[in-house]
Amino acid sequence: MTDTIALVDDDRNILTSVSIALQAEGFLTRVYSDGETALKALAENPPDLVVLDIKMPRLDGLELLRRLREKSSVPVIFLTSKDDELDEALGLAMGADDYISKPFSQRLLIARIRAILRRAEQRGGTTDGQEEETQPILERGRLRMDPARHLVTWAGETVTLTVTEFLILETLAQRPGIVKTRNQLMDAAYQDDIYVDDRTIDSHIKRVRRKFRQVDPEFDAIETLYGAGYRFADE
Repeated sequence: MTDTIALVDDDRNILTSVSIALQAEGFLTRVYSDGETALKALAENPPDLVVLDIKMPRLDGLELLRRLREKSSVPVIFLTSKDDELDEALGLAMGADDYISKPFSQRLLIARIRAILRRAEQRGGTTDGQEEETQPILERGRLRMDPARHLVTWAGETVTLTVTEFLILETLAQRPGIVKTRNQLMDAAYQDDIYVDDRTIDSHIKRVRRKFRQVDPEFDAIETLYGAGYRFADE
């Protein structure tokens, strides 16, 4: 099945050039030039992935992302101005899977799109059930992770994670008590030699903690080892 990519940006040149590049790579594309129009369309007909600009009229990208995350875990790559660390941190904290700073290479954008879609597909399983057999359910105390169905619960309560968040948590939970460096978490969540920096992993960890604390205010299973990395508490 051909993947559909939604592009949301008020820059018509970016919409046109990126859409053409994606179509040349075999993707279907839908384009939106403002946040309000995009939000309605994405809710009615969800794509496989969204490329979302931050600075837009009517409804900016951060608010669109916030509203989108209330109803959907569709993968999102957001576009931000060069050196605008605040936008990057906010977007990741609100549930974006990745970010790219403008101006950007279309080749890099396509590589990241493919990597995120590949991870999402691996988490989705197959229709014949064979994939589910190779991805056993992971249980650690009150945590339960079902990779084949991309389902996470804590003490029986559902916690909705993005693909990237799921991979980071899974990597930590597979070996409780063992410290994972930021580089190791980046390797697990961002394959295909895609570069991200430490700030990206830290933002994802903060987002995961926040989501778990919405169902359990006392959640403290993800521990920070300053100067070393993170670990899942060994109960």
